[in-house]
Amino acid sequence: MGRPRAAVIGSGFGGLTLAVRLQAAGVATTLVEKRDRPGGRAYVFHDKGFAFDGGPTVITAPECLADVFRAAGREMEEYVELLPVMPFYRLHWEDGYRFDYSNDLEAVNAQIEAKSPRDVDGYARFRRYADDVFKEGYVKLANVPFLDFWSMIRVAPQLTRLQAFRSVYSMVARFIKDDHLRQVLSFHSLLVGGNPFASSSIYTLIHALERRWGVSFVRGGTGALVDAYVQLFRELGGELRLECPVERIRTTNGRVSGIDAADGWSEDFDLVASNADVVHTYSKLLRDEPLAARRAAGVARRRHSMSLFVIYFGARRQPGMAHHSVLFGPRYRELLSDIFDRGNLADDFSLYLHAPTVTDPTIAPDGYEAFYVLSPVPHLGKAEIDWSVEGPRYRDRILDYLHRRYLPVLSESPVTLRIFTPHDFRDVLNTHHGSAFSLEPILSQSAYFRVHNRDDRIGGLYFVGAGTHPGAGVPGVVNSAEATAGLILEDLGMARTRSVS
Repeated sequence: MGRPRAAVIGSGFGGLTLAVRLQAAGVATTLVEKRDRPGGRAYVFHDKGFAFDGGPTVITAPECLADVFRAAGREMEEYVELLPVMPFYRLHWEDGYRFDYSNDLEAVNAQIEAKSPRDVDGYARFRRYADDVFKEGYVKLANVPFLDFWSMIRVAPQLTRLQAFRSVYSMVARFIKDDHLRQVLSFHSLLVGGNPFASSSIYTLIHALERRWGVSFVRGGTGALVDAYVQLFRELGGELRLECPVERIRTTNGRVSGIDAADGWSEDFDLVASNADVVHTYSKLLRDEPLAARRAAGVARRRHSMSLFVIYFGARRQPGMAHHSVLFGPRYRELLSDIFDRGNLADDFSLYLHAPTVTDPTIAPDGYEAFYVLSPVPHLGKAEIDWSVEGPRYRDRILDYLHRRYLPVLSESPVTLRIFTPHDFRDVLNTHHGSAFSLEPILSQSAYFRVHNRDDRIGGLYFVGAGTHPGAGVPGVVNSAEATAGLILEDLGMARTRSVS
């Protein structure tokens, strides 16, 4: 019997790191990508000397990234350099208040004491709680697949003790009384597509994760990490097919047998792992498989994350900027309700502003910045918005707001400018409703209740990425790759990894 053959559909961080793990373990792996460059949401745009990271910009949990290289007998430092970001985030409010959040405990406590002295002790208690959640929810469970209900029952006591049924915001509010500080400590769930007022308090673990390992930026941009994994995959003998949109996952007698691509390429495989959107996979790629129809409808009915409106623009560098800035608008709970519940494109907005040359000046021409600003917006299932019309208007509103409040350099027109709308998430990335983070991270869609890493009805079908356990965010999808690789290798009767010289 020859080496088992695997296809991985989609080269986001989940698919790419799964492909590396499988190839390193001895599975002949083909990675198939629709676009002209790998990366998925981490696609890189280049224009006029600027490099724009298309998606993930906050790098945390470097150990899970390094472990992918170690699985192939390599060290991450041979391929990429991680640069520390400090502060992690600079948060601004329209009333002029500003907070620098980091793992510098003395500096953070000093800011809390100046704002709300009674919350210093509350913050210490919140840190202890977040550390406990981190141990139970990340260290023990992030790379462990949940395939049956009993796997959920086994962790139910811990989840109950940690009050996972409460929202991130409500848990923060138990410890913190000041309104600004509650926002400082609850916005993190938005980084993985969750509403702080609905996402499980398990996502407070992000605080402990950041305090333990810091926040980093890859020299050359997040795309440099994508390139490093691609280089490693090819060194291991893996095959990468670009500009090869998959049209169909073929099945025979309820088991995966191969894939067909739009360009006429077709190949037989022993197994297929999809890093594509879960609804797209079940409803489009498996449209000829009767066992997939019910699952497609069920996943489509679930709650999906908000979408994003993103502007990439090159402009003169603004002195005094932080690498990561969060710009809160006049409303918090009400704005999030507009986005997640009511489906309104509100007149106000809260923004994330990325200014990477603060850490790495090499990704833009000298004296310029490759800015990236995003606004959370309703997904297309919540709001019927014609983004071909509304997109340019919304872009101009955001740029005008930035110019008036934060970026005086925008008195000059940007050197380069492009937008990415919910229509692009739907049409370019094939995401259901143009969702930016797949399934919304609520308790009833977590662990066992999320799409499983291995399908329980269609043989040889696996999932990796934001739609499966443990969820979105770079650590989430990279850990999903470890969980899925473990299942595949177990099913094939192979060791999890083998040393590669």
